[in-house]
Amino acid sequence: MSDASRRAGPFSGRNTGHTVIEWLNNDQQGGNVLATAQRLLQLERAAQKALPPALAGSCRVARVEDGLLTLAVPSAAHASKLRQLAPRIVQLLAHAGWNLNEISIKVQASLATNSTPPPRPKDINPLDASAIAAFENLRENTPPGPLADALARLIARHK
Repeated sequence: MSDASRRAGPFSGRNTGHTVIEWLNNDQQGGNVLATAQRLLQLERAAQKALPPALAGSCRVARVEDGLLTLAVPSAAHASKLRQLAPRIVQLLAHAGWNLNEISIKVQASLATNSTPPPRPKDINPLDASAIAAFENLRENTPPGPLADALARLIARHK
């Protein structure tokens, strides 16, 4: 085998227009991986329907094995609440056709960054000259203290 063929990736010499899913389906081991991933995603959607909305967005299905569902959550508070709800969730998932007997919960702090929405950008409305003049007048007539300091910062930021 030449060095070039050893370095070639799995798509070399093939039509790379195929999707990864098509490639996985054509390989026995890849087909098993794809089937497992699809099953976990289906179970995750079913679990999210069974969970209260506040918890549904932050929980992920980590594993299913021998009737044991493992859910990953971002914090101990999530884990505590899920442990209280576990019997009800198992019952709802069993009713939906999933063969589950028990739920295990694992805390994964890395999920915390994914569960909080990004901060909304601030709406900034610049002050016109008359508004700045009015704030300067207010600042001059305000006794020294936190309010006067805040007015000074506001004026400086908008000048």
